[in-house]
Amino acid sequence: MVISEKIENLALFMRRKIIDISFHSGTSTHVGGALSMTDIMATLYGHILNIDPQNPTWEDRDRFILSKGHGVLGFYPALLGVGLISEEKFNSFQTNGSDLIAHPVMNIDLGIESSNGSLGQGLSMGVGIALSAKKQKKSFKTYVLMGDGETNEGSVWEAVMLAAQQGLDNLVAIVDNNAMQNDGQGEDIIDNRNLHKRFEAFGWDVFNIDGHDITALIDAFETPVQSGKPKMVVANTVKGKGISFMEGDNAWHHNRLAQSKYDIAWAELNEPLATEETV
Repeated sequence: MVISEKIENLALFMRRKIIDISFHSGTSTHVGGALSMTDIMATLYGHILNIDPQNPTWEDRDRFILSKGHGVLGFYPALLGVGLISEEKFNSFQTNGSDLIAHPVMNIDLGIESSNGSLGQGLSMGVGIALSAKKQKKSFKTYVLMGDGETNEGSVWEAVMLAAQQGLDNLVAIVDNNAMQNDGQGEDIIDNRNLHKRFEAFGWDVFNIDGHDITALIDAFETPVQSGKPKMVVANTVKGKGISFMEGDNAWHHNRLAQSKYDIAWAELNEPLATEETV
């Protein structure tokens, strides 16, 4: 199996898990933004990150920080898919006493490197980790996933400036650029349609790509950076990707799946793939 097929299979597995746990949790969830980031996460966890699920605290592991913490439903299925958490642990989502709640809580044994609540914090943490790695001459990389609405936060740009100033070419940031946020269309709040140019102006090595194109994602992550420059991947995505009635509909930023909608979504995600042989 070629790498892209492996990642596509992981992404499909993750989307099924997102819809299933969203429905069975019995609560409203941030399902739209989880689906927009799924292909990014599948690429990272299925191919890019240097981690050992059997030794999650390995000192030289790559670090991943979910800065758009409300996107946990696009994160937990990745941890499940590579064996960092069990099916039983995954199914405990949002139950009393669970380690897996609506925002990540740091638990390195489960592969969760950072806690998150307020937006705009993750990149600053990533800068600190990457700078520490540089000073200690460690070879691991730090990856940070943000939302495009999150880039409205001033703290993001403080971190962007510092990362370039410190020459953190061991830092990779990704923006899940689905053009929507809680309050509506991103361009109606702060127009970030030229986001990639802004990062370039701050001295980052920038890749502006289709965030659902697995080959483009692999190329962006694997292409060597210009010496001394942090890498920014602006991944242009579709909110609710993979579910027809959710795609591009901001009502699914945070919503609850009724049985009828769950049935439709589940049927769409379980249609035979075009490349699958029929029996």
